[in-house]
Amino acid sequence: MTQHKNYLNEFKGIKSWLFTLDHKRIGIMYLAFITFSFFLGGLFAVLLRLELLTPDTLFFTAKQYNQLFTLHGAVMVFLFIIPSIPASLGNFILPLQIGAKDVAFPRLNLASFYIYVLGASFCLYSLFAGAVDTGWTFYTPYSLETDTSVISMTMGAFILGFSSILTGVNFLVTIHKMRVKGMGWFKMPLFIWSLYATSIIQIIATPVLAITLLLLIGEKVMGIGIFNPALGGDPILFQHFFWFYSHPAVYIMILPAMGIMSELVTTYCKKDIFGYKFVAYSSIAIAVISFVVWGHHLFVSGQSQYATMIFSLITFLVAIPTAIKIFNWVATMYKGSISFKAPFLYFLSFLFLFSIGGFTGVVLGTLSLDIHLHDTYYVVAHFHYVMVGGTVMAFVGGLHHWWPKMFGKMYSEFWARVSCLLIFVGFNMVFFTQFILGSKGMPRRYYNYLDQFQPLHAFSTSGTWVLGTGFIIMAVYLFMSLIKGEKAPANPWGSTTLEWTIPSPPIHHNFETIPVVTEGPYHYQKFEGDTT
Repeated sequence: MTQHKNYLNEFKGIKSWLFTLDHKRIGIMYLAFITFSFFLGGLFAVLLRLELLTPDTLFFTAKQYNQLFTLHGAVMVFLFIIPSIPASLGNFILPLQIGAKDVAFPRLNLASFYIYVLGASFCLYSLFAGAVDTGWTFYTPYSLETDTSVISMTMGAFILGFSSILTGVNFLVTIHKMRVKGMGWFKMPLFIWSLYATSIIQIIATPVLAITLLLLIGEKVMGIGIFNPALGGDPILFQHFFWFYSHPAVYIMILPAMGIMSELVTTYCKKDIFGYKFVAYSSIAIAVISFVVWGHHLFVSGQSQYATMIFSLITFLVAIPTAIKIFNWVATMYKGSISFKAPFLYFLSFLFLFSIGGFTGVVLGTLSLDIHLHDTYYVVAHFHYVMVGGTVMAFVGGLHHWWPKMFGKMYSEFWARVSCLLIFVGFNMVFFTQFILGSKGMPRRYYNYLDQFQPLHAFSTSGTWVLGTGFIIMAVYLFMSLIKGEKAPANPWGSTTLEWTIPSPPIHHNFETIPVVTEGPYHYQKFEGDTT
């Protein structure tokens, strides 16, 4: 039996990959680099928690500990979480879902990938050239005084920003100009809406970070007084600039994840999404509000009490469009024909973990509580419940959902469920414990700590072993599926969006004939049968 031609085998050789303009191959290359970054950042996290197993020094000096948590944060945020869904799954799926043969600017897409690789190379170089010890936020004035590789790390983040901006421009133009005939704005899949909102944030917010990091590099090299108080600068100005980007960046990370959740809940509940327009508009609302909430990171910086009141209020407001999504997902599940496949288990994990992250975000947005919880492990736990419990769970869920489409192979459903269970249990062991640590007053970023915190720290550390085991199992069964997995049908899950109407894996130019859309992306009331 001859294998049908597809994007993986139509062109062969390393040069066909290095110079490809195919959005699918570029998405796969992004996926490889992003996965490497995730495991590197995860390794740093395991080493961090291992050092905190006891109150005293185990393996690392205080400076090495600072370097570890800086590298963990920088690699995870800039190299993995921000590009994870848009650059890999977004690149692969977006043209397929709108019926296009590629993105609007294929060469720009390839350039974006190589800019990402260049920026990542600068960041990874920093591992060997005096690893940064400032924390991933590079706060001044310490980042101006330390002898570690601040310049190469921040230059790497500066370069990565260009990749993010160019990808956002490419996606916006593709969505506006290349939708198939009949696909109006309210016939687009909700994953496309989420990428659209994300692209807006990428284009508007990322230049602010780029300029901020460039100013930091210039001040460190030339000694001009911008952020350094010893030279007449203002270190709080750096915090305003940094968080003006970095809080919208939280939504660059989470909005695509929410788009994936909308795809999963409709597919595995065999129902139309409840309140399609509300979910679509809420993505845009989150993108808009995200630009005016950065000040809640500066409640203890000495800013005006009136400013803190306003930022606190807006922080509560951003919870409204987020709550709309969660309510609509739960309503979609009601009376659905639910299939508890691995992707849906990750949907349920996201729903539980991200809700905890959201509720604790409201706690930290409350002025009186934030004063006491600021810079404690409560903040660490909240951030990880949003970013890992949210973005990473969605990324993994989406990867499992689209894996058969991307590679034409089915993975082991049994081991996928085992892996999901271990990841869910291990994650809560690590980070729910840290809510308790923070509420008891354990500061974050401390190298040593009081004996009274040791049992909770030890339990949290043991959770990293469970969590890591879950990800190792996942890596193994996904790799084995490529070698000896069953051939995937065109639509193994019974989905109704356009990418499932073509063979798995897709052909080089996506569609043999240009599809015509006559109804919305989710029409399960007209779907007969289930191929699962």
